[in-house]
Amino acid sequence: MSAQKINLEENNLTAVQTSVSIEKIDGKKAVKVIKSKSVVKDDEATYARINDLQFKDGVIEVEVLSRLLPDAPEHARGFIGLAFRINEDNSKFESIYIRPTNGMTDDQLRRNRSIQYFSYPDFKFTDSRKSAPGVYETYADMALNRWIKLKIEVKGKQAKLFIDNAKQPNLIVNDLKMGADQSGFVGLFVDIGTEGFFRNLKIYPAQ
Repeated sequence: MSAQKINLEENNLTAVQTSVSIEKIDGKKAVKVIKSKSVVKDDEATYARINDLQFKDGVIEVEVLSRLLPDAPEHARGFIGLAFRINEDNSKFESIYIRPTNGMTDDQLRRNRSIQYFSYPDFKFTDSRKSAPGVYETYADMALNRWIKLKIEVKGKQAKLFIDNAKQPNLIVNDLKMGADQSGFVGLFVDIGTEGFFRNLKIYPAQ
């Protein structure tokens, strides 16, 4: 697969229940995304959507860095990740995101919840914890205010997440809830309390 590096400029992004800007961090440009305070629920459509890009199967790579906002609530974890196969009106999508604070805590249960898959709108993290505890979330080494490389491989109903060039996937989802045939947009996802930065987004469409 050949890489398609995506132009991360404001004119190529649509803010969906977020604020989006281009900032410099570590001397390099990145997209900053912050969830709208008007959205109080978790696992909602809160991302910067890439315009004019349709994705079904293939690989998505991006580097992410998250910080906690000064007014972040106690349950904020630096939530940051990717949404994919987003439909036209943002009413359905798949997502995998990370909780960087959980990767460094001494609480083992929180550590086990460092990575999360969810499917909007009917399979959020609360749903998976009730129906299949531990199946859609897991641990990986991560921290706030640190660049972390995310790679998601998508094929049919399966998605695999690799963190920081890991040779083996950190999370495997074998039953993407929207099914195998859905295609759609890609989004730079954040949740409550996060100041999220994204750079070096690359898409490798399946041949």
